[in-house]
Amino acid sequence: MKHFVKATVLAALIAPLPVFADEVTDTLNSALEAYEEGDIKYTLEELEYAKQLLQAMKTADLAKFLPDAPDGWTREVSTEMNAGLAMLGGGAGAEATYSNGPDAFSITIMANNPMVGALSGMLSNAALMGMKLERVGRMKYLNQDGELSGIVDGRILIQAEGADVAVMIPVLETIDHRALEDFGR
Repeated sequence: MKHFVKATVLAALIAPLPVFADEVTDTLNSALEAYEEGDIKYTLEELEYAKQLLQAMKTADLAKFLPDAPDGWTREVSTEMNAGLAMLGGGAGAEATYSNGPDAFSITIMANNPMVGALSGMLSNAALMGMKLERVGRMKYLNQDGELSGIVDGRILIQAEGADVAVMIPVLETIDHRALEDFGR
């Protein structure tokens, strides 16, 4: 049974990994060695670390959907968002701040977080509840006092805040919402 579990875990975790995931592979191999030695505590620590590495890879993929800065603006991508998401049920997140001197706004994308699923129902019924909506390409975003929130595929939240809506909408329009639907599948 021990060999079956070992082979199943190793096959499931290593097989789908891309070649560039050397640190992930090394960590999973370390977990497997610890398991073979009977060190369950260290096995769990290594598996948790491998999970963190994979989450970082997923976050990097999500950050690719953050729009480029408009002409005259700069963009700074934050790498700190996932620590907060872990306390909110997990998932992946990416955030960027756009500025042009005195003006700034941020765009946040969160995927596969339980909180996003809960918001999805509310946003889909926003018009029925008399909430203000903004059209962004083929998407509709809820406008709550200048903070824009949209849901892609019922599981990916996009939020923009900090500047005039007329400034943020053209930037949001550059997000490939259709490609974002396939994220994490």
